[in-house]
Amino acid sequence: MTGVSTDAQDLVLDENQDGVSVLTLNNPRRRNAVSAALLSRLKEKLDEAAVNEDVRVVIIRAEGPVYSSGHDLKELLDGDEDNNAHVFGMATVVMEAIRTLPQPVIAEVGGLATAAGCQLVASCDMAVASEEARFATPGVRNGLFCITPGVALARAVPQKKAMEMLLTGLPISAEEALQFGLVSRVVPADELHERTMELAQHVANASSYTLAIGKRSFYAQIGLDYGPAYEVAEKLMTENMQAHDAHEGIDAFLSKRHPEWQGR
Repeated sequence: MTGVSTDAQDLVLDENQDGVSVLTLNNPRRRNAVSAALLSRLKEKLDEAAVNEDVRVVIIRAEGPVYSSGHDLKELLDGDEDNNAHVFGMATVVMEAIRTLPQPVIAEVGGLATAAGCQLVASCDMAVASEEARFATPGVRNGLFCITPGVALARAVPQKKAMEMLLTGLPISAEEALQFGLVSRVVPADELHERTMELAQHVANASSYTLAIGKRSFYAQIGLDYGPAYEVAEKLMTENMQAHDAHEGIDAFLSKRHPEWQGR
């Protein structure tokens, strides 16, 4: 998956590998800036994955040394209020599409992820970073505070660390990102894609129905207090138990055989 074309059709490349949809941000000459065109294309690819029964996991990676530098600042500077509102709105739509996608989404981060690029990583369900990856929300230094990136960031890392990143704009290392929960794993740079695919394939072995209801239930309860969270969890676990794949999986476990998933 290589190339540097900035044609709208090429801004996000896609490849399906054994149940894994690999989406690649493909505008390295512009540091994979989160432009309106790239956001639109990424949303299209996520929508395609959502209804593809062969896709169990999605990976979002990037071409070049920068994962994403965030919003295209020239696009914002040249745009009027309506255009800027459209760009920020599209970013929200894409981040929410990742959260509500039936399939788990893994960010594969090989380089620098800043501002809305950091927001993209924080919005994914899991993130695998190379040892060379760095993360920052530097908007405060150029007068445009990372307000929308802060929504995802504050839900991925502790509040005080999020505020430190937002108020200083200073980057954190991959190891710090792991320590504070922004990424799931840190791996050697030359093993990044292989290790990310291994994680994705491990997840993809599960029932797609079970993955979807599991992801939905996690986000449905995570912001609630214990009592309401358990109420939501009980209802969804009861719903899960009525599904074919729950019966099949339990029977296969008890019978010491491999399950045959029905899917979603």
